[in-house]
Amino acid sequence: MPTRHSESHRSSRVGWLRAAVLGANDGIVSVSGLVVGVAASGASHETVLASGVAALAAGAMSMAAGEYVSVQSQADTELADLATERRELAAQPQFELNELTHIYVRRGLEPELARQVAEQLTAHDALAAHARDELGITDTLRARPVQAAFASATAFVSGGVLPMASVLLSPASIVQPVTIAVTISALFVSGALAARAGGAPMLRGAARVAFWGALAMAVSSGVGSLFDVSV
Repeated sequence: MPTRHSESHRSSRVGWLRAAVLGANDGIVSVSGLVVGVAASGASHETVLASGVAALAAGAMSMAAGEYVSVQSQADTELADLATERRELAAQPQFELNELTHIYVRRGLEPELARQVAEQLTAHDALAAHARDELGITDTLRARPVQAAFASATAFVSGGVLPMASVLLSPASIVQPVTIAVTISALFVSGALAARAGGAPMLRGAARVAFWGALAMAVSSGVGSLFDVSV
């Protein structure tokens, strides 16, 4: 009989994976959409390039700030709930023990066994037991705002560099088609990798991301074509 059993679960990746996927896709779609839209307006190659650089810098900071504020709000809520639970454990330990017992009974344990489990977990670490089983707060899924902000900004830049490279390296006359082709390809790869990391079907993930990216560029190009400028 084997004495050790190793399992690999993906739930521990949820925090950074969500931020990274959102950042990469937003970087690709936002920068390419802006570049395609500005190019469709008739702007010069230099203006298109400058617009893309500005979008890359502003987008990365925006993603980092937005992700940090959003996840920090979740972290603040978790800390407030834990503080409330800590006070209740100090003021009404017997009530909290009964509450934990009822939670385990509702999950299928016999009342006597549920009581024993509640007593042992309370003796070991009462706050951790209530955080996990009453509030649903675990170390794996705890909000980590700094990690999320860094992952989101880094991913945005990584994604936005691709359409910027297409603008920089392609002739001015074909900036739009080259950028669109690079963007669609990058979104397919990004969607497939995200799906693989999360354990989802790769083709479905790739197609979903590529569709919305293509739609965003189509809208941007349509808006840009309404203007006829030469800068």
